[in-house]
Amino acid sequence: MQIKWYGHAAFGLSPAQGPRVITDPYTPEGVGYAPIADTADLVLISSDDDDAHCRADLIPGQPAVLNALTVAQSGGRAEAAGLTVTAIEAAEWIHHPEHAVPGQNGMYRFTLDGIDFAHMGDVGNLLTDRQIAFFENVDVLFALAGGYLTIELPDLMKMIHLARPKLVIPMHFRTLTYRPRNTMWIESFLANFKEADVDFACSHEVDLRRDDIPDATRVLVMDYVR
Repeated sequence: MQIKWYGHAAFGLSPAQGPRVITDPYTPEGVGYAPIADTADLVLISSDDDDAHCRADLIPGQPAVLNALTVAQSGGRAEAAGLTVTAIEAAEWIHHPEHAVPGQNGMYRFTLDGIDFAHMGDVGNLLTDRQIAFFENVDVLFALAGGYLTIELPDLMKMIHLARPKLVIPMHFRTLTYRPRNTMWIESFLANFKEADVDFACSHEVDLRRDDIPDATRVLVMDYVR
């Protein structure tokens, strides 16, 4: 399994078996990250009205597209391109400066190469018990680590402590490319972990096998595609 971080909440997953997946593709001009040039069999989006999370139309080729919010509102489970996806509803930050009403979105889970992945979409509020339970027993969590505009870090850490994901890969934090006012640098998130529990990939690509999944929560910080 190869994992690539394009930036923001967009990841590319290329398994040894199963569909190639891209999560939450963005509008490059809106977030500053490079256009996504890779193809995919399936694009997963957390909503259909947020240009930073829903631009499946910018992915080359003709991938299948699955909207996690639609899945959450239609029974919580769907299949596309041979992949089963489960989802639960969430909402953006109630004080979002660009939206009078918080936009609805979906948080989602799926399994590739025997590894259980979860993506937090664009949730901006304290999670309910049901939402926290949604992340239990996950192997890899793509976690919103920037605070402002998304879930606050103390609320995120509450979920991590209760759900105990094995490997946390942070996303949606402040970088030299993506710099919304008040969004936090990665150091604010990492301050919640012991230094010995944090690894740095120093690359926008990592190879991950089922045997690589740790027994207890660790953090893996990736670079983004330049």
